Amino acid sequence: MPNPSLVVPDVLPPMRALVKAVNSVGVPLQTLVLIHLRVSQINGRTVHLPVKPKEFEEAGEEDRRLPLVETWREQTCFTDAERSVLALAEAATRIDGREDPVSDEVWEEAARHWTQVQLAAVVLHIGLVNLWNRVNVATKQEAVDWRVNPKKWTPMTSRLSAAQ
Repeated sequence: MPNPSLVVPDVLPPMRALVKAVNSVGVPLQTLVLIHLRVSQINGRTVHLPVKPKEFEEAGEEDRRLPLVETWREQTCFTDAERSVLALAEAATRIDGREDPVSDEVWEEAARHWTQVQLAAVVLHIGLVNLWNRVNVATKQEAVDWRVNPKKWTPMTSRLSAAQ
């Protein structure tokens, strides 16, 4: 099946509008990318990352920390603000069998670094990434290739439409 957002009429525009709204409140795109990557890793959604310097260069990717996201707790290259939302992303994604998956401590640390509007956008972003991960896994969509330069990114829907 193609991506369900292309199958169910009128689903894609509001999904795109949500992404646009989340991206418009001042959370750096780089931070949203880190969250997207970490949530996808937790969900077992394969993400192909650049590894070698030449791959980063070819992709136009400037954030060389991407391969370190899975081990962000042991790394020193992430800011406290980034750490706070990575912890929130992990907690909000790993909810099965936990009475209080997002502890007050995790929430308060994130709230220390982000405005209420930004934190709301982060929570929505985490939810959207989880939604897309589940849709893509259920329908066996092609894995994300992070080597695509985000500045030249062609939306998934355009690529799928062209392939059909």
